[in-house]
Amino acid sequence: MTAAPEPTPFAEAADRVRAGADHHDEARALVGSMTLEEKLGCLDGDTEFWSGIIDMVAGGYHGHPWPAAVIERLGIPGIHFSDGPRGCVIGPATCFPVSMARGATFDPDLEERIGRAIGAELRAVGATYTGAVCMNLLRHPGWGRAQETYGEDPHHVGELAAALTRGLQEHVMACMKHFACNSMEEARFRVDVSIDERALHEVYLPHFRRVAHQGVASVMSAYNSVNGQWCGESPALLTDVLRTEWGWDGFVTSDFIAGLHDPVLSVTAGLEIEMPFRQQRAQHLPAAVEDGRLDVADVEARVEATVATLLRFADVFTTAPDPTVLASPEHRALAREAAGASMVLLRNDGHLLPVAPDIARVAVLGRLAAVPNLGDGGSSDVYPPAVSTLLDGVRGAFAAADVVHHDTDTTVADGADLAVVVVGFTKDDEGEFIDVGTSESMMTMFPPAPDAPTDPTPSGPVPDPVGDPTAVPAGVEPPPQETFAPGGDRRTLRLGAADEALVAAAVAVCPRTVVAVMGGSAVVMPWLDDVPATLLVWYPGMEGGRAFGDVLTGAVEPGGRLPFAVPIDESHLVDFDPGADTAVYDLFHGQWKLDRDGRAAHRPFGAGLGYTTWQVEPASARVRMDARSATSGHVQVDVANTGARPGSTVVLCFASLPGSTFDRPPRRLVAFARVALADGDRATVDLPFDLATLAVRREGGWYQEPGRYVLEVGSDAGPAVASLEVDVAGAH
Repeated sequence: MTAAPEPTPFAEAADRVRAGADHHDEARALVGSMTLEEKLGCLDGDTEFWSGIIDMVAGGYHGHPWPAAVIERLGIPGIHFSDGPRGCVIGPATCFPVSMARGATFDPDLEERIGRAIGAELRAVGATYTGAVCMNLLRHPGWGRAQETYGEDPHHVGELAAALTRGLQEHVMACMKHFACNSMEEARFRVDVSIDERALHEVYLPHFRRVAHQGVASVMSAYNSVNGQWCGESPALLTDVLRTEWGWDGFVTSDFIAGLHDPVLSVTAGLEIEMPFRQQRAQHLPAAVEDGRLDVADVEARVEATVATLLRFADVFTTAPDPTVLASPEHRALAREAAGASMVLLRNDGHLLPVAPDIARVAVLGRLAAVPNLGDGGSSDVYPPAVSTLLDGVRGAFAAADVVHHDTDTTVADGADLAVVVVGFTKDDEGEFIDVGTSESMMTMFPPAPDAPTDPTPSGPVPDPVGDPTAVPAGVEPPPQETFAPGGDRRTLRLGAADEALVAAAVAVCPRTVVAVMGGSAVVMPWLDDVPATLLVWYPGMEGGRAFGDVLTGAVEPGGRLPFAVPIDESHLVDFDPGADTAVYDLFHGQWKLDRDGRAAHRPFGAGLGYTTWQVEPASARVRMDARSATSGHVQVDVANTGARPGSTVVLCFASLPGSTFDRPPRRLVAFARVALADGDRATVDLPFDLATLAVRREGGWYQEPGRYVLEVGSDAGPAVASLEVDVAGAH
């Protein structure tokens, strides 16, 4: 009989933490038992640079997790990173709709379930740490990675990201990114964002603070600089805000490869791990310690933060789901549910939708109808075992119909009972932009490579993922070799000329035309009011086609509402220069800017139609302030489904301070709730709010301006249905 292995020092410390010991005390003791070489080894990835970079570009990013801070002698498991905003990037995994689509659901409970599923699949392939919580604000819809976040509003983004974090952290440690002010893509390696104290703290940090308070394990710094300091070496962001002001307890990692410029400063500023290779820190920190430019105490502080977090999340390392969880029937059903819940019905003239499934002939038009179109081809790319295209969904929904498809020939729609036109974008048009040439200084970050390896294929056996967290389970297929797409920022918010012409031609031939728009954020649609029905279907995930069929026939209603405003003209939004070296961020963007400027949106934040009708009863609206808070309370309002079928809607609560002495957005979202009711039913909707989100930042603190605040309830950012007032005393 084989004796059980002796517990490691880390395992013994983790047991003491479970029993109530302080995780930082235990971490300090472990760090104290390390050699200097081991301590320095915890400050960067565990993969040598040149072998790692060759592996990564050959498919390794989507082939296995990336380890860091592993100390085998002490049993310290370190981290094993894999991405996952729309699913586990090591496949074959479930591909969910992109985050922006899930933002359109306004459903934190659904997002928490998705986080739980993604976390389980990540852990099943050996990951213990994920960068899935991408939550930069959508400042302008042209941003290439817009699809990876949830929308333009800080409160909405924070609630959805907090929900994803809760779900993920049932299985893995989660990382929120990119901290901070990373809302443009092609200039991300060089742009300096100038931003004043108010805009930074009132607009671009509240959602990060929300997720920090949710207990997220980690933060990833951004590539860009803020007010002249690179984010990866900014004490203002990484220490003053995160640790001192917010009291957050976790570890910070750099964005990959080009996340640091001064490795010594990055340590003293508060960044724990340079990812994913032994790169700049491995080159420069040993000498910096030796000559006194870097104090060993600063090194130990960084390692302590990492080890303390690992101790708090020690249960992550002890178990993992079986790999059969990847793309399991349950997760595919969840992906289908999410896709239907995210689709936004922007127009439905004459109640064209839903369509009875027993029609005789359907014409499907558009180059995107018959191809998988899952979104970004960069770090968030997911490789599912199968994809249901929109054409597949139409054929499945109208099984008895003659369904014909053509990319451009609209004559096939002549005489059809229904025409479906699929237009929009792909990963070639928008997404993560990966080009070393965008940063002239990037090559100086690389270590010398006189003997760089040439074999990109990782070697060695494939062990059990629980016993060895670096391993990919047997049976998991390697990703395609072409793992990154061009991506980049969009130069226009309009569809291509060919797509707009296809829409016009189809409507001219078939009066029963539905336009399906694929993409990751807002699309300016001058043709919108000339077509009978339009659905924003996003990049809808592996089950998106089936969900599309569900929505067309009414088996499922389109549950989405816009997580941003769609302008009449893109000139109504903030300036956006993808090639900028500098950018100024202020208090206004999206719906807030439209409101300030007195411009109507083509479709406002929160807009979207369903298949039933709703009534919010103004006379029922009431407010109750919390007994122990001067600023928080609840708005309650009665909502009724007045239609003939079950459905769901979203109720939003905005707050404002008329007559404020400060320049501020006219209204801010402070609460939202999704409500689902059977036909004829009614319910009281509770909207918890905190008017502290309208406090003004000044001189390093917060000022709650006194006055009579107005709370407005509605279904979108258009005219309110109900309005209430609350008196708030000022406070510092």
